[in-house]
Amino acid sequence: MEKQMLRHTLEEMDRMGELLLCEREVNPEYELGAVLKYFRNKKPILFNKVRGSSVKVAGGLYGAREIIYNLLYMNHENRLFKFMDAIANPEPYKVVVNGPIKENIIRKNIDLLRILPIPKFQEKDSSQFITAGILVIKDPETGRYFTSIRRFQINKRNELSALIASPKLTNDFLELERMRKPLEVAIVLGYDAPFLMASQISSATYGVDKYEVDSALRGEPLELVPCESVDLLVPAYSEIVLEGRMVPGKRELEGPFGELMGYYGEQALHPIIEIDTIMHRNNSIFQAAFPCREEHVSNGLIREVELYNYLKNQVNVIDVNVTEGGGYRFNAFASINKQKEGDGKSAIIAALGSNKDLKQIVIVDEDVDIFDLQDIEWAITTRAQASQDLVTIPRALGSSLDPSHGLKGVTDKVGIDATKPLGEIGVKFERAIIPGFENIDINKYFSNINKEKVR
Repeated sequence: MEKQMLRHTLEEMDRMGELLLCEREVNPEYELGAVLKYFRNKKPILFNKVRGSSVKVAGGLYGAREIIYNLLYMNHENRLFKFMDAIANPEPYKVVVNGPIKENIIRKNIDLLRILPIPKFQEKDSSQFITAGILVIKDPETGRYFTSIRRFQINKRNELSALIASPKLTNDFLELERMRKPLEVAIVLGYDAPFLMASQISSATYGVDKYEVDSALRGEPLELVPCESVDLLVPAYSEIVLEGRMVPGKRELEGPFGELMGYYGEQALHPIIEIDTIMHRNNSIFQAAFPCREEHVSNGLIREVELYNYLKNQVNVIDVNVTEGGGYRFNAFASINKQKEGDGKSAIIAALGSNKDLKQIVIVDEDVDIFDLQDIEWAITTRAQASQDLVTIPRALGSSLDPSHGLKGVTDKVGIDATKPLGEIGVKFERAIIPGFENIDINKYFSNINKEKVR
């Protein structure tokens, strides 16, 4: 029985009671995305009937933290250290001769919209978009593999526009373009949680082979097969692989597209990819993600690793939360074990300097649950004064994904020190508690109660 990539993951999700099966026919234009959005992209769904196609679609797969934790056999408490260990101690992958991905190979008459049920998600999107595809490239000097989730606009039969925002991908392409050479690429669909998480690690920061990080995360070698028309390796148990070349000297308008924060991004000229070959499994499953939840949940988990490491060099950090409301990149909360009066402000400075995208940070004590918005609001209300505890940095470098930054090309950053004072005065800020409250089993008092709804 296979243990890698999407089919095994769907079996695991079904076993966990997380997978929804949709037997009603859905239209890939708007309707499929609407169903995913209804569940805030946090519920894995397998659409068994998609209008105009015999290919099933899986979406909403990795939009919830707990699902990712369970699939990676980790928990909230050890997640940071598990990710750090995989980055610091990558493991070798395994190349095999053949795999299910090679069950069907298409080399002629490639028409992506005829072959695959590629959705159109939002009203003003310029075209259908592949949103869950992981782009694979290989460093021409070291042979290391780099992967990242990119979005791909369908232009015509076998042509895509690619948004290549990552520094590594951009630099590799531009260097080859100067020599009038194409960049060989593969786009992988139908992957699992280790493959996703490895793709979110910064190539520019760590320079590690993403396939080796994947092997470390999954606890066994990632099995790979050679592509048919490009010199790349791809997962043997993935569902669909598009092989092609990023063409030098050619650009196409890409966008508008409904972006991360719920606004439409502007049109811009981006490189194109010409698809030469499609490999796919029998009864293949197309992977979709409503923009852009799943990618950014996983990206936020890796950003938490980086933020934690920045903070621990300045203060005794307990935990960090790069928040959902901030698109898993713009806002964060951090709890610290405050030991000196300047620790809260030092943590703010370290956090806001850790990444250009981070716009707002709240620092609290370890008695505050940074994954409970009510607790955060309580700490700000009772432990912070704007004249003393608000730190602002005007006109800093920000992210183009923030529309307010786009107005002037700079952003204002803010930090709130919501930690209580040390010493005798700090005693006044101790929380009222009920001894043993955390151990109470409410089911002993009521039957058929849903504790989550009560809270």
